[in-house]
Amino acid sequence: MKRFFIAFVAVLLLCAPAFAEVKIAYVDLQKALNLSKAGAQAKSDIAAQAKELETEFKIKEGDFLKLKGELETQAALLSDEAKQVKLKEYQKKVADLQKFQQEAQRKLQQEDGKRTQLILKDLSEILQKFGKDGGYSLIVERSEGGLIYFAEDIDDLTDKLIKAYDESKE
Repeated sequence: MKRFFIAFVAVLLLCAPAFAEVKIAYVDLQKALNLSKAGAQAKSDIAAQAKELETEFKIKEGDFLKLKGELETQAALLSDEAKQVKLKEYQKKVADLQKFQQEAQRKLQQEDGKRTQLILKDLSEILQKFGKDGGYSLIVERSEGGLIYFAEDIDDLTDKLIKAYDESKE
């Protein structure tokens, strides 16, 4: 897909004299996500959520470590049956702790993805309007390693996009 896109752009640029005017711009969507008010708010919200989950994890971890300490100190004094009960309880706490950690990570990733998709949808709509209103033939997303070369006279719409997006959310 990437090769097709690069070939398409190359053909478009080679055929440029055949068109009355080819106007190309680029945008850095990652920058727009990070610097827009909604993007910054989403990052902040997810960081707060991560902090809450971390606090809850530390409480569960404290309970686990307490049980582990009890098991280690009382191991010699307990009967085999009592040891087995404590060991099962210990193993359950280990599994619960791992499950909680995995679930928390999944939940944070899911929330981040959901918020990112909503913002990208809005950004895409604004870019379509920029394309129509500005008479652009092509607007390319500038990503790490994605855009290899661009001339200095190609418009960077990133800052305009951030401003328009923030204004649309006020």
